[in-house]
Amino acid sequence: MMRRTRLLWGAALAGLALAALLSGRGSAAASPTGSPWGPDYFPNVPLITQDGQTVRFYDDLLKGKAVAIELIYTSCTDVCPIETGRLRQVQRLLGDRVGKEIFFYSITIDPAHDTPEVLKAYAERFHAGPGWLFLTGKKADIDLISKKLGLSSLTDADNRDGHQPSLMLGHEPTGQWMRTSALDNPRFLVVTISHFLGWRIDRQTRKSYTEARPLTVDEAERVLRRRLELGLR
Repeated sequence: MMRRTRLLWGAALAGLALAALLSGRGSAAASPTGSPWGPDYFPNVPLITQDGQTVRFYDDLLKGKAVAIELIYTSCTDVCPIETGRLRQVQRLLGDRVGKEIFFYSITIDPAHDTPEVLKAYAERFHAGPGWLFLTGKKADIDLISKKLGLSSLTDADNRDGHQPSLMLGHEPTGQWMRTSALDNPRFLVVTISHFLGWRIDRQTRKSYTEARPLTVDEAERVLRRRLELGLR
């Protein structure tokens, strides 16, 4: 069962909490004065994109931006392909807003295996478009980022890889952050992102079911169906 979306109002989640209700989203270049979720909180460690470009986590990826961040690893055969496939559908629905009004980041938790070349092939497999970066770096730096974002999880019998299919939404200029499930229906995720960022929801997302387009089976759906079939045998 999908976990419910959790807004982090006023409470810490691995050190990350929400600021006041989102209002007045302007073109601020950094976190508001007094916000704890700025350069003193987020590590400015280097990461490498799927194209081999070195970027700084805070200065280049967060500062002044709205973001959607997931943790993945390319050798994952269950939830990672599903959540990445879901995010691809979200990117398609949001259109050119991705790369302009919001940026997508998929950060590997297995940097020893996931080189820029491996990440590039993975991004191409899911037809990731502009505004979506796949990132690797030093393991210690990635572990720190995951803890600061509240995306780290303990390894146990039920979670052997220490990975949870969560999506962290953030608006750095206002210090506003929210965690939701990366496995939710793409249209629901679009509505969630739109409400979070104060966007007007496109009428396309509010059409009646009688006007819905025929369902298509994407990579994420194929993986999910295979898992369900194996579980029923």
